[in-house]
This record gives sequence, structure tokens and C-alpha cells, in this order.
Amino acid sequence: MRIETMIRLSFLLFLLLPAAVQAASEEVMLDRAPIDIRDAASIQRGAQVFVNYCLNCHSAQYMRYNRLTDLGLSEQQIRDNLMFATAKVGDTMTVAMPAHAAAQWFGAAPPDLSVIARARGADWLYTYLRGYYRDEARPTGWNNIAFPSVGMPHVLWELQGQQVLQVSEREGPHGKEEVRSLVLETPGSMSPTEYNRLVADLVNYLVFMGEPVRAQRAQMGYMVLLGLAVLFVLVYLLKKDYWKDVH
Repeated sequence: MRIETMIRLSFLLFLLLPAAVQAASEEVMLDRAPIDIRDAASIQRGAQVFVNYCLNCHSAQYMRYNRLTDLGLSEQQIRDNLMFATAKVGDTMTVAMPAHAAAQWFGAAPPDLSVIARARGADWLYTYLRGYYRDEARPTGWNNIAFPSVGMPHVLWELQGQQVLQVSEREGPHGKEEVRSLVLETPGSMSPTEYNRLVADLVNYLVFMGEPVRAQRAQMGYMVLLGLAVLFVLVYLLKKDYWKDVH
């Protein structure tokens, strides 16, 4: 009975293997996000982009404004430059738009972005924010190479410009393969290099927001390892002194 079951399972896996290979081949190659959680200036710029472009629809209800003091900003600087939806620097980054209204306008309420970097990963976010292209078949007129049939419009299009999707074929190890690439058709107010830098700053902030103490935790880990190394040397010298008469 067990042998028959194993044969059936093996046959089922054999049937599903081509579909799995095809799905894997259709996955988007993610670009490497050039982020640095120790770059406070980059995270500050990313926070400014976030409150100006993202916080209109997306909340970050697990992030408080005063956590930005960890980046070297004073509370007065935070009030003057980053707080537009609340008056208290200790408040969380919430939006005034009701969830039911957002669901009615967009089809679904925009997700909270507090831990989006931990859920999606920095590389995916970097590719997604640079992967919009014009698609008149979509209700918003936009589609995304990293998130097909995305419901969110391209809010940064005036900065990036308008891209179009080009599809071509090439010979691969398993025959002809479809190659999808994005081409900038209408330039925006920023050059591609400037826009990529802005997106990197925004992703850097999203990574920071998902774990604000990450840099301090890493620094503390290095200090602990250094302390253990010093302790190891002291213990080794103590061991040699203790056993010198024995040897």
C-alpha cells in the first residue's frame, strides 16, 4: 500500500514539475537595492519622500515620528519638515483617510507600510518602485513589472517619467524565451540616476521603519563579539598559568 502511494505521489510531482519550472522562469529578476541603514542622511531624505508621497494613502501605524530623532533630527525639525497629518511628535504615522473610503475608491484599502520592507524585502521594493509602465488596459492606466495587475497608480510618475513595456524573444537553454524590458518613453523631472537615488532613499527609510533599532542592534552585536574575544584571550592566559606546573 505504501509503495503504491509513493508511486502516485511521484507521478503527481512529475506532472507538476513543468508548471513549477515555468512559474520559476516567469519570476522577475530583482534589482539589488543600494541601501545602507547606517546612512542617516539617506534615511532622512527617504522619510521626506515617504511623508510627501506615500503617507497620503498609506499609514505606518507602528512608527512614531519621534523615532526619527535616532537619525539626528530634533523634534522641532520633525515638526517643521515631516509632520503634516498630526500635531504631536509622539503620534504614529496614520492617515486621515477612512479605510472604508479608501476601499471604495481603490477597490481595497492601501496596506500599512510599517513592516513592508520586512515582508517584501528591500530588493523587491526597489524593483517595484522603478517598475511601473503605461498600460491602458488597467483602470489606473499603469501596470508594474514586479507586481502584475497592480491596483496602485504610479504616484511618482512625474519624477520618473513614463515607461513602456517591450517584449522580445531570445534563444535560451530550453528554446525561445520571452524577454520583458522597460524603456523610458517620456522623461520626468528627474534623470534616471536621480530617480534611482530617490527610490533608494525611500527604500532605505522603509527598511529603517521596519526595524528602527537595527543599526544599534548590529553595533551592540559587534561589541559583544569583541568582548567575548577579549574574554577568550584572558581565559586562555589564565588556563595556561593554571596548568603550567602540570605540563
